[in-house]
Amino acid sequence: MTEQKLTLSAAAIRDWIASNVPTADFSGKRVLLIVPDATRTAPLPLLFAAIKEHLQPAVTALDVLVALGTHPSMTDEQIGSLLGVTVENGSDTNGSDTNGGDADGGTRFFNHHWDRPEELTRIGTLTKQDTEEVSSGLLSLEVPIEINSRIQDYDVLLVLGPVFPHEVVGFSGGNKYFFPGISGPQLLNFFHWLGALITNVGIIGVKQTPVREVVNQAASMIPNEKRCLTFVVNAQAELYGMFYGTPEDAWDQAADLSARVHIERCPRPFRQILSCAPPMYDELWVAGKCMYKLEPVVADGGELIIYAPHLTEISLTHGKQIEQVGYHVCEYFTKQWDRFRDIPWGVLAHSTHVRGTGTFEDGVEHPRIQVTLASGLSQETCERINLGYRNPADIDIESFADREDEGILLVRKAGERLFRLEDSQ
Repeated sequence: MTEQKLTLSAAAIRDWIASNVPTADFSGKRVLLIVPDATRTAPLPLLFAAIKEHLQPAVTALDVLVALGTHPSMTDEQIGSLLGVTVENGSDTNGSDTNGGDADGGTRFFNHHWDRPEELTRIGTLTKQDTEEVSSGLLSLEVPIEINSRIQDYDVLLVLGPVFPHEVVGFSGGNKYFFPGISGPQLLNFFHWLGALITNVGIIGVKQTPVREVVNQAASMIPNEKRCLTFVVNAQAELYGMFYGTPEDAWDQAADLSARVHIERCPRPFRQILSCAPPMYDELWVAGKCMYKLEPVVADGGELIIYAPHLTEISLTHGKQIEQVGYHVCEYFTKQWDRFRDIPWGVLAHSTHVRGTGTFEDGVEHPRIQVTLASGLSQETCERINLGYRNPADIDIESFADREDEGILLVRKAGERLFRLEDSQ
């Protein structure tokens, strides 16, 4: 559908927060604000300033943890740019407290490190029975629930982040900022692979999913008080609506609005799509979203081109493992499970999501569509990881414009708006 036109002004946003976020929820407490990294469209400088102004006088500490999942750590400069402040040595310049935040303005900023066991704490377990039930028998294993141990230093965890259609969980946001945002690897790998087994097309833009149930089950084990200020934005980071409450309730309302704002219905599939990655997708690990959001409207045998001349990395974190396995349809892994079972399941899930649906029969892979990279990755690299290659210098973006009637679609900023066929769910 066409995006709504009514967005909130900066003044309206500050007024809304002052009126709808009760300081009583935080008064006299140590608060850890959990935010996304720079791979999400969001007016975080405005929101962070408004939240800090509103809560700082009431709290004993207000610190920030970036919910990186497995994304690379951010520098002080990058965190400062993300939130619209100056950060030096992990703190803002409004306070010099080195032992913790203080009500006079000092805020500390932390990266989440999913791969440092010493920075994680175990809060519970999903039993085999739990995983069998939630996956309808697709998976059966015990999964430890680990989360960033810094939560032990705070009374309230406050999530601040947007909601979009999401390839693994259905819609992002809410408790997803805990898992996988600040979680350990076991749960992350489990539910990403569960999402892959269900498939991107089967889960993206669906509100209630088995993976969302996993996330909520894990979040119920967090001992802290939990609050959430979530919101829905357009491509220009303008807000359509904000919602505050528990992570479940705030997300529930935001997901309904996201479904109206972020899902575009198409009458027929396209034989070719040029999906342009914005600069915030600086590695294929996140630029894969340009495929996820458009796979449902690519015709059988069609081609989706991820256009990202700025992209020169597969993944700083997972690149070696991705190059080891390449990009393949799900059956390529499930029908050769003994060969791949020890590869991190999150890597396998990413592989299948980028490659899309298809079959693997008699040792031959049959993807439903062709996925092509027009990026800073070489032709040799693309061939090695089982994706198509085009030289981005040879692509004239405007030659793809206004050709929907020919079965050709140009999406100038891909990755957050979901395209679905009119006759699909």
